[in-house]
Amino acid sequence: MFEGFVVEDVRVGDVTIHLRRGGKGPPLLLLHGNPLTHVMWHKIAPRLAEHYTVIASDLRGYGDSSKPAGGGDHDAYSFRTMANDQVAVMKHFGHDRWFVAGHDRGGRVAHRMALDHPRHVAKVAFLDIVPTLHMLSNIPLKWAVDSYHWFFMAQPHDYPEKMIEAYGFERYIRKKLDKPGVGLSAFTPEAMAEYIRCCNAENIHAVCEDYRAAVSIDLVHDRADADAGRKIEMPMRVLWGERSHVNRSYKPIEAWNERATQVSGKALPCGHYPAEQVPDETYTELAAFFR
Repeated sequence: MFEGFVVEDVRVGDVTIHLRRGGKGPPLLLLHGNPLTHVMWHKIAPRLAEHYTVIASDLRGYGDSSKPAGGGDHDAYSFRTMANDQVAVMKHFGHDRWFVAGHDRGGRVAHRMALDHPRHVAKVAFLDIVPTLHMLSNIPLKWAVDSYHWFFMAQPHDYPEKMIEAYGFERYIRKKLDKPGVGLSAFTPEAMAEYIRCCNAENIHAVCEDYRAAVSIDLVHDRADADAGRKIEMPMRVLWGERSHVNRSYKPIEAWNERATQVSGKALPCGHYPAEQVPDETYTELAAFFR
């Protein structure tokens, strides 16, 4: 995986961010979702690297990046904090302005990055999400069932951590990725092995802190932006799966029009994991958008 890329660890503040870097051209940051790592981009990153300097990194708490304690207000795992990590990574490599694409949790980090650091983000793409504030303010029954983990993992320490540990880390990863009507066939054995390797007690605690932040301090940040009328001003693209929980419960273009001024997007013939389930279509869309 990731032929031609180098593996690096970058110290930013009090954490180390693990990443792969390769290619040449304008800088492009790729951010993964849960329960994944930067490996989720392995089917398309080498192709993007033909045209861009690609940096695919592990968010704090995930993969081989640091997993600090969450803190009482969970700010250590807010999307703002995670976005600041990734901004520091890009500056470490001398980039002042870049493209960013994020899936799932990585998309929410990219959303916060675009709002907090608009001077640095030229264009932003989101894979299979709608804005957090819109989503949590409009919860249909189907989404609540599909996305129960949002509220399970946000429960106080250490109830969800111990429940997942008792269930078994490998069993948890396979169950989490096995979406109804889609299955596991898109995940290569190499990628699945990495997701399982990186799932441990420290990672699960960090993920729970991520979800605890999402229903607390992240909403404080999002409501402040909404009250102030702040929106994403740069061009943005949203791609979502026809068979994903997002498409079953929301209208992504309408949802993003509430939070951005230059919205485009389309559904792809997949579930929640476009970069692995339909890599050709995902590559084509991202390459065309960032061109």
